[in-house]
Amino acid sequence: MKSLTVALALSAVALGLPARADSPVVRIRGTIEAVDATSVTIKPRIGAPVQVKLSDGVRVATANAAKISDIQPDSYIGTAATPQPDGTLKALEVAVFAPSMRGTGDGHYPWDLEKENTMTNGAVGALSGTSDRTIKVTYKGGEKTITVPDGVPVVALAPGDKSVIKPGARVVAVTKADAGGVPVADRMIVGENGTVPPM
Repeated sequence: MKSLTVALALSAVALGLPARADSPVVRIRGTIEAVDATSVTIKPRIGAPVQVKLSDGVRVATANAAKISDIQPDSYIGTAATPQPDGTLKALEVAVFAPSMRGTGDGHYPWDLEKENTMTNGAVGALSGTSDRTIKVTYKGGEKTITVPDGVPVVALAPGDKSVIKPGARVVAVTKADAGGVPVADRMIVGENGTVPPM
């Protein structure tokens, strides 16, 4: 039985089977060093380059520089943020989604950009504060008040395709490991025009 299990595991690696459903999500952030038909090599901010396989249905989004003024009432946004003592959140970055991406990742949940931070994706309600830097974000089941400090990066996300996956581009690859432990990306956010996806 043991030899059969080993054989099946080796077969899974050889066949390039998709990521395991029970594998944890790992976000690989860095710069694309090389690209081929089925994989990319990403140089992380820290550490050695990592080869990432592309799933057959990999979804690609582009990130371009945006401004705080691009956040309008009813915009759909995502923001990584740090909890504050008063229950509000302080944004680390803000992504403004294209209308066709509305609903992506809706909710409020833990994130891994910094220690003890969160991600909130939802629709913008009220805007207030100096230069509209305090926003209310509503998602299914809740609402959060988020302050966007001066200098926090703001990007615009839009649907893309594999043609934007190029050496030199900055990227966030959302991966799960396959049976052989190799990361497989089913989503990628690729910066255009020198943009660094801040999420």
